[in-house]
Amino acid sequence: MQNEEREDTTVYKVVVNHEEQYSIWPAYRDNPLGWKDAGKTGLKAECLAYITEVWTDMRPLSLRQWMDQQAKSEKTATSC
Repeated sequence: MQNEEREDTTVYKVVVNHEEQYSIWPAYRDNPLGWKDAGKTGLKAECLAYITEVWTDMRPLSLRQWMDQQAKSEKTATSC
């Protein structure tokens, strides 16, 4: 049986970085540098379903903040 055909029974955890980007990581391993636990563990499909539910805006946090600031600046400029 090839590796791809074997059922994945690995327990994963959902991790999140400082830009609020999500990923999964094997639960038995230490988190990659810069990533912290998001509070969900389970089989791969469960973790991916959780990410789909909570990660509704794929833009990195810094981009969202910059875009919000630009929108506020434009609003201020047009109200003068």
